[in-house]
Amino acid sequence: MSTLSFNTSAGGYSSKSTIAINRLSGQGAPLKATKEKAQRRQKAERQTAFLEKQKENLKSLKCESLDEIAHKLEMYHTYEDEIAAVKASYNNEQMFHILDEALEQGERNAKAAEKTRPKTPEEKKEELIDEALGTEGERGILSEILDKAAEKTEEMAEKIREEAMEQVKEAAELQMENANKKGI
Repeated sequence: MSTLSFNTSAGGYSSKSTIAINRLSGQGAPLKATKEKAQRRQKAERQTAFLEKQKENLKSLKCESLDEIAHKLEMYHTYEDEIAAVKASYNNEQMFHILDEALEQGERNAKAAEKTRPKTPEEKKEELIDEALGTEGERGILSEILDKAAEKTEEMAEKIREEAMEQVKEAAELQMENANKKGI
């Protein structure tokens, strides 16, 4: 029986280096792509073991004619070809696995970077309000009321500004009219 050998490190990356990177970045949970890799490997190993067993069973098959020997030899080569195809398929999937794993790791890194990015003044203000209210991480009724009150205040201030601008325009127009009447 031949030994099963798969290329487990395509492109210079191995599962050991991926695990080390995950640990260094503080992300001990295995990637989804890594779990899928293990499943694909097990599937390929099962298929190969089955085909190797079939090939081994050919040895006990008795042949009495040249046709039977030719058929046995053909089956042997078919099993060999199928084993090679399973291994090639697994190795091809490994190339895509590296891309999937890199994408997944990139998404994790982006989430981690998002958590460490500097906060805007609005976010700092919300955080201070939450801290003062004791509702860190959750939005309470009081904070919603405060948010609505702040919005209403801003709306009212904008209306007052607009009305003041209109009154200034009207006053300027009246003054212009009075100046024109006096000048005529």
